[in-house]
Amino acid sequence: MSLRINDIAPDFTAETTLGSISFHEWIGDGWAILFSHPKDFTPVCTTELGTMAGLESEFAKRNTKVIGLSVDPVTNHRKWAADIEELQGHAINYPMIGDSDLHVAKLYDMLPADAGDTSEGRTAATNATVRTVFVIGPDKRIKLQLSYPMSTGRNFEEVLRVLDSIQLTASHKVATPANWRQGEDVVILPSVSNEEASQKYPQGWRSPKPYLRLVAQPR
Repeated sequence: MSLRINDIAPDFTAETTLGSISFHEWIGDGWAILFSHPKDFTPVCTTELGTMAGLESEFAKRNTKVIGLSVDPVTNHRKWAADIEELQGHAINYPMIGDSDLHVAKLYDMLPADAGDTSEGRTAATNATVRTVFVIGPDKRIKLQLSYPMSTGRNFEEVLRVLDSIQLTASHKVATPANWRQGEDVVILPSVSNEEASQKYPQGWRSPKPYLRLVAQPR
């Protein structure tokens, strides 16, 4: 099954380092970040999981839960977590899914259906495509997918930036321009007429072109 933005994020039940979860129930009425890894005890992923642990409070401010996934058993995750805390200086307090039967990796289209049903004998190279960040909304729909090669560590500051944009634009009829950050001007959607925009933004807006209307970020 090929997943696209706005598809329902597939639900599943899985064992994690913090016990068994039912994914949609675990998300609840907030937001979630699911980020996956091809193998435990790999160098780039070690830095990523530690970085995410250091940013967990930032995601919490945004009503967003964090959950990791690696194509290995939970027992391995717990051993790896100790290394990550030692090397990165942050304890992993979010759950890490054990996907030793490859169920979730295949469910989220990160591995082909014929990949088998065990992580035994598989290497990081054979699991190379399990390197995706999913942002999932309270409606359980996928809002963002970012896939990275194994050689490139993920930029979780960018994930935070995109999350800010997605949450803002879910509540207001605006879009965010290139490289936008919190507090900067946003774009009024083309579907909003000038009349409607005048009511919503009585302070006015900048319009260097008729199709480009820039306004202060709504609060």
